[in-house]
Amino acid sequence: MKKRQTLVAVIGGGQCSPQEAELAEKVGCEIARQGAILVCGGLGGVMEAACKGAIAEGGTTIGILPGENREEANPYVQIPIVTGIGYARNVAVAKSAHAVIAIAGSYGTLSEIGHALQSGISVIGLNTWSLARDGETDSAIIPAEDAEDAVSKAIKSITSRYSK
Repeated sequence: MKKRQTLVAVIGGGQCSPQEAELAEKVGCEIARQGAILVCGGLGGVMEAACKGAIAEGGTTIGILPGENREEANPYVQIPIVTGIGYARNVAVAKSAHAVIAIAGSYGTLSEIGHALQSGISVIGLNTWSLARDGETDSAIIPAEDAEDAVSKAIKSITSRYSK
């Protein structure tokens, strides 16, 4: 039986700062270097920058699009998946991956974080949301220092979860 490919989702805002774009591009590069496939929401901002990085390193990119038109995908998405379900596609982005890397982001990113964590999928955070429950810090989002650290932690979480 053929071994399945490792899928790492990169989530974040459809619009982002130049610093966030640079970080996302580095994350995409590192995902490709590690031999994983990048999954994202397929649009601009963090998603486009991450895909650009993955493509630069010869990686594979999948964009799960909210709309009805595959042409809405950013130019670095190799495999566009059209859903026509709007933000509900966030569920598919989060649950399609073996691990999720969140870079900054707004409420859409937060929803993807929630779906991933609810499914037991590790979320690695770079300058993104932090969580608290009843005033106590919730450490479910694993913090990372930089792109290499984020991808390393994502791959390590996948290895420990799926090698059992």
